[in-house]
Amino acid sequence: MSRINDLLRELKTREPALAKDLETEFFALADRRAFGLNFERHVPEAVELPGRKIRKGDKVRILPPRGQVSKKSDQGLWRVVKISRNQNVATLEIISDDSTSTEEKLISKRQPKIVKLDDLVVVAEFRDPIYPGLVSSGKISRGGDKPYQIIINAENYHALEALLFTHRGKVDCVYIDPPYNTGAKDWKYNNDYVENDDLYRHSKWLAFMERRLLLAKQLLNPTESVLIVTIDEKEYLRLGLLLEQTFSEAKVQMVSTIIKPEGTNRTGEFSRTNEFIYFVMFGAAKVLPVNDDMSGRSEENETTEKEIEWRNLRRRENTSVRAARPNQFYAIFIDQKKGIIHSVSDVIPEGVNRKTVKAPKGCVAVFPLKPDGTEMLWGKTPESFRKLVDQGFARVQNPETGEKATIQYLASGTVDKILSGEVKIVDKDSQGAVRGYFVDHTLMPKTTWSKESHNAQTAGTLILKALLPDRRFPFPKSLYAVEDALRIFIKNKPKAIVLDFFAGSGTTAHAVMRLNKQDQGVRQSISITNNEVAASEQSALREKNLRPGDNDWEMWGICNYITKPRVEAAISGVNSQGKPIDAEYKYTDKFLMSNGFKENAEFFNLTYESPMQVASNREFSKIAPLLWIRAGAEGRRIEDVSKGWDVADVYGVLADLDFGKHFLKAIAANKKVKIAFIVTDEERLFESVAQKLPDSVEPVRLYEAYLRNFEIESGRGSL
Repeated sequence: MSRINDLLRELKTREPALAKDLETEFFALADRRAFGLNFERHVPEAVELPGRKIRKGDKVRILPPRGQVSKKSDQGLWRVVKISRNQNVATLEIISDDSTSTEEKLISKRQPKIVKLDDLVVVAEFRDPIYPGLVSSGKISRGGDKPYQIIINAENYHALEALLFTHRGKVDCVYIDPPYNTGAKDWKYNNDYVENDDLYRHSKWLAFMERRLLLAKQLLNPTESVLIVTIDEKEYLRLGLLLEQTFSEAKVQMVSTIIKPEGTNRTGEFSRTNEFIYFVMFGAAKVLPVNDDMSGRSEENETTEKEIEWRNLRRRENTSVRAARPNQFYAIFIDQKKGIIHSVSDVIPEGVNRKTVKAPKGCVAVFPLKPDGTEMLWGKTPESFRKLVDQGFARVQNPETGEKATIQYLASGTVDKILSGEVKIVDKDSQGAVRGYFVDHTLMPKTTWSKESHNAQTAGTLILKALLPDRRFPFPKSLYAVEDALRIFIKNKPKAIVLDFFAGSGTTAHAVMRLNKQDQGVRQSISITNNEVAASEQSALREKNLRPGDNDWEMWGICNYITKPRVEAAISGVNSQGKPIDAEYKYTDKFLMSNGFKENAEFFNLTYESPMQVASNREFSKIAPLLWIRAGAEGRRIEDVSKGWDVADVYGVLADLDFGKHFLKAIAANKKVKIAFIVTDEERLFESVAQKLPDSVEPVRLYEAYLRNFEIESGRGSL
């Protein structure tokens, strides 16, 4: 080993870059486990960044000529040494790289290559430092002051790096459905599809996953959080070992779930009906009992059913007489023939004899009277009671007794439990009043799930078809399956943050919004997906002289064509063709999809900024969304600090310390502010402002914290 170290030191004096790469691989081999999961990590992962402006010093690849059907660019890596903008060309020199031919290297050493800027694409390797920004590409707002659901179009490794600045240790749940590595062009590595006959297919997949899981580990709350990963039989064994080794401090369990009851036929093999879900639990996280054991055998579940309790609407306390609250004395009219509540009168002013109130034809008036005739109060105002009647939360008991009939209603606590799913509604009676029962939540989910609602065809593909009738996406997850998996861990966390960095069609964000509706939660989802165009469509686009980065190419990508429209449709209740969604949600919470959700969502594209531009405050507009997201993605976003400072709903930015007094005064006046971003190069000045902030406000130094975050983190991927 000492001899290898000597050789590395000698090589550093002649080829420092090569020596660094060799040293990285040497330490990775030295750290290899004697037992457990071993795999090759030596293949560097590189990602093309179409649309990113070419800068001097960038790593680039040369794109194939327009119209060439082959998707592959020149896989060699080049360095931009000079740019001539007026001639739209760049001068390149070769970077020593195994994928570049020896002939190409020799040619480049004799003469630099001059290439049009439009024929180059920037390449980022996983270990290169990046300085991310975000640019909004649209939003939908129906949720008032609720936090925004965030959807980011980006290479997920880089987006995870960006989230280390905004969410380190803050995420309550990560749910991912990664590529299953089937060999059927379901994922790319180094901008190339991994084929079924690739000898390093499994190592590439494991390296790809490990890099992202290590970042997710830093985002998850170590005190209490969960990582949920779905997978099929192609990689479930290797994934299990990878999770055990990467998260040795956590508890790992796996369940089998039926997603296609009819099975997938395979010659000479069992017909596959299931896939697997790994649950990695950190800190105090644990499986919570729910009202379903997931086995699909609901008739055998041992639960205690208790009917919902109906309350008497008439107040009984001696102090609740008519004069005490005049706005709660009115007539309720009962249809004598149908035996139902017909209507409700307005408030009967004090001093007006109740006997002067005339009932509609065929109805009798019921008042809140004691048996001795004393005028009392109803427990609700007329407006509130009418709403209860409309919702089926009010009824009349013994209507045949006429004006002596008893009026009943459901208390607000019971109504809340109905909306959250804690009360199971069976049907409605002849009056239109709901009939249901409480379910004793003593059921623990089993390790084999078999539910009708988890069918990927009926609860995944068909739901997506209702939202996007003119578009197709392969193998979307069942909406209700994702919802159930999340509920087990975050049902008692109405402010949970849920991250999905393989977001695909956006099912996780959709499931989070359903959970919020059920219990009036304000959970927030962060969805990351790239804008990859389906392999089956790429050839046709290339024949039209299109390439990645062109608008007419990007419009067909996953994020722009599927994810964003799906989230918009789910919230608005209007499908991709501009029509109300003609479908209904089922199971836990039944309602028309056209009702939509009272939620907010904003869509972003990840950008790659120059650190010098950021440090000099010339790219604040690109950094502004990151500051807003770090503060909770709620309320107004500070887009401009040209006046020196600004304080929004939950955070503030001080760009010029000369305005410190104004800034501190505004912060003190706003009790909702969580974070104060202070722009200064001097630690002493930063501390002087930070010390004057309220204890509840977190001070963050810009841009030092931003730049340092990405400079420190740039070496993580060198495992």
